[in-house]
Amino acid sequence: MEIRELKAFVAVVEAGAMSKAARQLHVSQPALSQTITALERRLGVRLLVRTSTGVQVTDAGTTLLGEARAVLARHDQALAAMARHTAAGGGVLRVGVPLELPPDLLPSALARLPDTRVQARHLSSVAQVAALRAGELDVGLVRERPAGPDLDAVLVVTEDVGVLLAADLAEKLGSPVRLEDLAGLEWFAFPRAGSPAWYDELAAILRSHGLDVGPEVPEEQRLIVELKIPAVSAGGAYAFAPPEWPYPLPDTVRWVPLAGNPIVRRTWAVWPATSRRRDVAEFVAALEDHRRNGSEV
Repeated sequence: MEIRELKAFVAVVEAGAMSKAARQLHVSQPALSQTITALERRLGVRLLVRTSTGVQVTDAGTTLLGEARAVLARHDQALAAMARHTAAGGGVLRVGVPLELPPDLLPSALARLPDTRVQARHLSSVAQVAALRAGELDVGLVRERPAGPDLDAVLVVTEDVGVLLAADLAEKLGSPVRLEDLAGLEWFAFPRAGSPAWYDELAAILRSHGLDVGPEVPEEQRLIVELKIPAVSAGGAYAFAPPEWPYPLPDTVRWVPLAGNPIVRRTWAVWPATSRRRDVAEFVAALEDHRRNGSEV
């Protein structure tokens, strides 16, 4: 048995339903179901009975539940014991960050690491994942959850995205603005190569509201925040931005919420699954606390 299988089994039992446990673990329900099925096959016993209202634990499952909790507790103790052999502080934490984040996210997280020097690199999601796998980053903040067992990830930010419009156009359309009312305007987009899943999600939402996605932005043409303002200010384009956009807006541009909040941007903290660094763990825990406390928008 693997630790991840035991964690998955305990999560399903405690949640009482496969779908709820999948959301808590940030995995798909089919993937979680396959993990439980593989565990049952390996042990040769039925652990759970799926019902229309959730799951029920069998006698064998009840036995495993107690053992699994004990194993996981011992596993956490072992990690804590090993962490005492690492440097208590004063190290360098290499963090990858996307173009836009809530302004209070990093300061609140880094306040938990007063003795750690942070090296931040602005990179796309794809570039961050590549850097993590190459050992060039310790933790990344990405727009799409990477696949594969070599990286661990946790959701740390959820933002209801609004739209930047020319001030006179924003006044004409009102607030909140419907996506379909943006027809005829150009989407100020970013290169798909930097974050394919997030780009595809946005493009699908736009098309579903009858909007033209426009030509794909060349890979070498990076999205530069400063270019958003003049492009939008001219009145022929719109750009997406979160409510707490960390850049000043001139009088010629307005941020407007979208009716029904059809676009939700998610940011995951990602780090190597084999990492045992205390500063990485504390940094990720601080990001999780920030989200749980409702600081994100």
